[in-house]
Amino acid sequence: MSPPLARIPVGIVVERSKAASPWADFVWRPVAALPGVPDARPWTPLESNAETTRFYAGDAEVGLYPSETPRYIDNLVSGTPSLWVVLRRTEGDPPYALFMVTADPSEGEAFTASGDDMVEPVPMPEAVQEMIAAFVAEHPVEETFYKRKQTRADPDALGRHDHLGRNRKP
Repeated sequence: MSPPLARIPVGIVVERSKAASPWADFVWRPVAALPGVPDARPWTPLESNAETTRFYAGDAEVGLYPSETPRYIDNLVSGTPSLWVVLRRTEGDPPYALFMVTADPSEGEAFTASGDDMVEPVPMPEAVQEMIAAFVAEHPVEETFYKRKQTRADPDALGRHDHLGRNRKP
């Protein structure tokens, strides 16, 4: 894949909550994206109460590609623009590492296929929305509409097979 034409730095906030399960002590999930990169070390606790603790998980860059502008537009006009945060399990503490962040809903969904990564959408900060909208305006991609020609069905095709799909002799 070619390098992105633009990169937007973001910081990610992850929440650890007490689990209501006998099999797990805590539930982890990304909850916010911050525009820019704060001056904090990854996994710095931000706030805490009896049930939850929020951590600054680290920073990532949202890469923008001209070929993905139609999906960025869909995301921006969805009513709830999001960034998809991908956390990858580690063997240590904390149990997750920030792997990547994307503004492309399809790419975010693709990371859910393996089942190994935690992928969650978080609200897209307004400053990031503005940067993506500016990128889309600078790099419009027209999607070409291709009308497919239908092939006519052969009405006799079904009559030439027995109930198991084998050809019958005429």
